[in-house]
Amino acid sequence: MSVPSLSAALIQHASVADVCANQASTEAGIRQAASQGAQLVLLQELHTSPYFCQTEQPDRFDLAHSIPGVHTDWLGALAAELKLVIVGSLFEKRAPGLYHNTAVVLERDGQLAGRYRKMHIPDDPGFYEKYYFTPGDLGFQPIQTSVGRLGVLVCWDQWFPEAARLMALAGADILLYPTAIGWDQQDSSDEQQRQFEAWQTIQRAHAIANGLPLLSCNRCGFEADPSGCSAGIQFWGGSFAAGPQGEMLAQASQEAAAVLMVELDLQRCEQVRRVWPFLRDRRIDAYEGLLQRFGV
Repeated sequence: MSVPSLSAALIQHASVADVCANQASTEAGIRQAASQGAQLVLLQELHTSPYFCQTEQPDRFDLAHSIPGVHTDWLGALAAELKLVIVGSLFEKRAPGLYHNTAVVLERDGQLAGRYRKMHIPDDPGFYEKYYFTPGDLGFQPIQTSVGRLGVLVCWDQWFPEAARLMALAGADILLYPTAIGWDQQDSSDEQQRQFEAWQTIQRAHAIANGLPLLSCNRCGFEADPSGCSAGIQFWGGSFAAGPQGEMLAQASQEAAAVLMVELDLQRCEQVRRVWPFLRDRRIDAYEGLLQRFGV
């Protein structure tokens, strides 16, 4: 059952090679959020490690773990101790040679409420995710929790309106995006600003089009390319929360670690959808072309 209002936190930090150090940063953020009254915590994409997809290295698969497993046990224990819901993002080892980029939801009693496997997998310079991750096969299904139905998606999914729409149609109360995105160091400052604004705009548009609040949690800090073939990635932080009309409710720094707190009025979704009835006016009889790769 959804709640009328919700105190949420987004934990943004830089990542280092030491998994234990990353977990310590994450845990400190979760504990700070709990002390400030958070009921829901969203973590950044692949928060236990650096963004290893800058290169294709077989030994990086050693970072993956089964779900349930050691990392969900750790998050579940924190969720149960602090009595909050945690959305994490993990490198899942499903079977030998079969891996996913997977978001997990830990209920406030510590139990694994559900998981979402990233559906859209990029393959671009510095973001060689197709080497590591099999596309998700669980579809776009919200995860039921004590704080509502969570429409969890992951990073590259955030550019696709279809993903957000399907989560909304399946009854999501909130859209959540664990993220790892940043700039190529060789891009001009103008290009960097355009990319950052596009990233915010597309997600705020998802909130508007679906009449739902949205949380997007990104990492910050510079991570070098281990191969030395590129200048590395400057992750642009900027984690934010938007309301159901796309209004900015809270935003973190682009450079520094942050525990970003936000109060979500979930009752506004009903009010906004009455004024802007996009779901009512959808022409579901005329959208066959959406099933084509290109052209109709």
